[in-house]
Amino acid sequence: MNENVRNPSEDTVIRAENLDLTFETTDGPVHALKGVSLDIQRGDFVSFIGPSGCGKTTFLRCIAALETPAGGTLTVNGMTPEQARKSRAYGYVFQAAGLYPWRTIAGNIKLPLEIMGFSRDEQEQRVKNVLQLVDLEGFGGKYPWQLSGGMQQRASIARALAFDAEILLMDEPFGALDEIVRDHLNEQLLALWARTGKTIGFVTHSIPEAVYLSTRIVVMSPRPGRITDVIESPLPKERPLDIRDSQAFLEVAHRVREGLRAGHSYDD
Repeated sequence: MNENVRNPSEDTVIRAENLDLTFETTDGPVHALKGVSLDIQRGDFVSFIGPSGCGKTTFLRCIAALETPAGGTLTVNGMTPEQARKSRAYGYVFQAAGLYPWRTIAGNIKLPLEIMGFSRDEQEQRVKNVLQLVDLEGFGGKYPWQLSGGMQQRASIARALAFDAEILLMDEPFGALDEIVRDHLNEQLLALWARTGKTIGFVTHSIPEAVYLSTRIVVMSPRPGRITDVIESPLPKERPLDIRDSQAFLEVAHRVREGLRAGHSYDD
C-alpha cells in the first residue's frame, strides 16, 4: 500500500489512489497528475505546495468535481466527488474573492443559501454567524468595493462556510495579498479552523505559509504532478506568528525545500 494512504477508517474524509489526469491541448497532451495517492483525515489542515503547474490546484479541483481524473479512484466522504458536490460536502474558496459588486457582503454570503432554498430567517442567522466567524461583524451592509482585499477574501471564506460544509477547499486565497495582511489572515484562518474543526485543503506557493498553517504538508513535483513527500507537522495546534523563528519550524521548512528539490529529479 502507498505510504500516503492509511488503512480506511471512518475518519478518512478524502481518499485518492493512483490518481492520473491528462489534459488534451492543441500542443499535445499535458500530464497534470500521475499516481497520486493520499488520505486526508477529518479535522486535518493539509497544505499542497509545489512549483507552478505541478497539479496542486488540479488535485483540489478533482476533489471538488471540477476536473475528472483519467485513472485511479477518488472518494469524498465515501462518495464520488460528484455525489459529494450534490450533497454539499465542501465549500470552495478561489484565488480571487469573486464577490458580486452589485450585492452587499451579506447578499454575497446569502447567494448559495438562496440557491439551496434556505428560509429567509435561516439565511439571516447563518450570515450573522459566519460574519462573526471571520471577524466581519458590522460589514454585512457594505459592498465589496468598500472593503480591502483582505476583508473581501474573508467575506469569500464566510460565503464558503455559510452552508456549514465539513470540508473547506482553498486555492491560494491569500496569494495576491501583501505580507502583513497575509500574516494576519493566516492567524485568523488558524483560529477559524480551531473554532470550527473543519477539514481544510489549502494550496499555496509559500513555504512559511504551508508550515505555519498545516497539520500535514503535501510536497508535489513539477509536471506530471507527483507527491514527493508528506510531512506530519510536529508543531503545536496553537501557533503564534513568532513560532516561525523556532528550530522546529525551521526544520520543517528545510524538509519542504528538500522535497521540492527532490521533485525536480523525476523524469517524465
